Amino acid sequence: MPQTQTVDPRFQRTLAHIQGRTKKAIFDTWFRNLTLVSADDELVQIGTTNPFVKEWIEQSGLHQLLCEAVREAFERPLTPDLVIVPRGGVDGAPDAEEAEDRPGGRDVVGAPGANGASGANGAHASSPPPAALELDSSVQLKDDYTFDGYIIGPNNRLAHAAAAAVAESPGQAYNPLFVHSAVGLGKTHLLQAICHALLRKNGPRARILYLSCEDFVNRFIEAVKDGELEQFRYKYRNVDVLVIDDIHFLADKERIQEEFFHTFNTLYNAQKQIILSADCAPSEIPTIEDRLVSRFKWGLVTRIDPPEFETRAAIVKQKAEAKGTRLDDEVVSFLAARMESNIREIEGAINRLVGTASLMNRRIDLAFAQHALADMITTQATRVQIQDICEAVVARLRVKLADMQSRKRTKRIAFPRQVCMYLAREMTDLTLSDIGAHFGGRDHTTVIYAIERIEERVKQEPEIAEMVEDLKREARSQRGALR
Repeated sequence: MPQTQTVDPRFQRTLAHIQGRTKKAIFDTWFRNLTLVSADDELVQIGTTNPFVKEWIEQSGLHQLLCEAVREAFERPLTPDLVIVPRGGVDGAPDAEEAEDRPGGRDVVGAPGANGASGANGAHASSPPPAALELDSSVQLKDDYTFDGYIIGPNNRLAHAAAAAVAESPGQAYNPLFVHSAVGLGKTHLLQAICHALLRKNGPRARILYLSCEDFVNRFIEAVKDGELEQFRYKYRNVDVLVIDDIHFLADKERIQEEFFHTFNTLYNAQKQIILSADCAPSEIPTIEDRLVSRFKWGLVTRIDPPEFETRAAIVKQKAEAKGTRLDDEVVSFLAARMESNIREIEGAINRLVGTASLMNRRIDLAFAQHALADMITTQATRVQIQDICEAVVARLRVKLADMQSRKRTKRIAFPRQVCMYLAREMTDLTLSDIGAHFGGRDHTTVIYAIERIEERVKQEPEIAEMVEDLKREARSQRGALR
């Protein structure tokens, strides 16, 4: 058969015919990356690098559409034949789509054709596009969110080691990897560090889809509404790595939990890596199916705790140096001592400190830091800790902290313990597991029961409601006394 170039105007008309008769999502998914292999008087060979695309077109109504388009464009009754072609293109010729591993494979974040210079056919491309996430990703990777930029401490050592293992052997080491913590403790940094490492290792062939759970939910709803559920399933089940941030957003969404369950199974059975993050452990996500909770635990569930002083100090130094500033040790200690619970707030403090010093042309010393960050430090200093709550309850209800943290279940101990748990959930960023651990290693179900019991009594008993409000004020005053 005579070889025909993929720029053959008849084949371009074929694609144009299909594009004009299908929705954009269908065309992009199944047809955009087809190439013309050869044509003669009886047969047109059309190539794809993806066997799944070939199978789907041939077994669905899309094949009839392709036949009609070929016959119209070539102006004679030819039969299209779909064939699998190597990624190097026909006869080893350079293929503008060599980096594509799925239909629509040119669609990657941050990878414009030929650095924006080549137009539609990539004629000026001299190097492969930079490795990037799949286009359907809703997350843009931050350049500094790498393993090299991650400060390791006792609070996050296991999570970091697990993430590094996943980056080294995706689909093999820990699958799924489930990372949870309170807000601002570095979950996103770890997830993006894995992506950076995989992209460096595998280049443009790394098929990583990274999105928030909210986006996954919204796109599923949109696909159902538009009748494009099969295209949705193909996109999310035909990747090498699926990263979902804030998976707890699946709570109360039964239909979408069902969809994610099957997506999870498809990827897991194909040994594709699944990475999830949440603000709590799997078993603490409310109204989520048991079978999903079970699968989330199949690999490794790891928690990131708030950093201790030494780790916070290292973070302060690193963030400042990234801004081109070297802080005195007394400034570092000042910030590390007062920014106790949230890395994002540490970064915000550094940004303000460096920015203000630059505008005022001032050297950053302790006095300047105290003045520039006065409002932020006050907020941090007055944030209630679980110890403040316990001290307030101990003083008011005349119990011993050791008793509340013991396995005792007497009424005299159980009620103060329940009050502590209720206030800790309401006034701190601790997870249910964190709270339970503080009171003798109780599990999250015990904490939930305690919270619900006190909530009920607050609504029904005015004296209990008044006591709880008093305890809140006393806990805040405990923190204020420490300043």
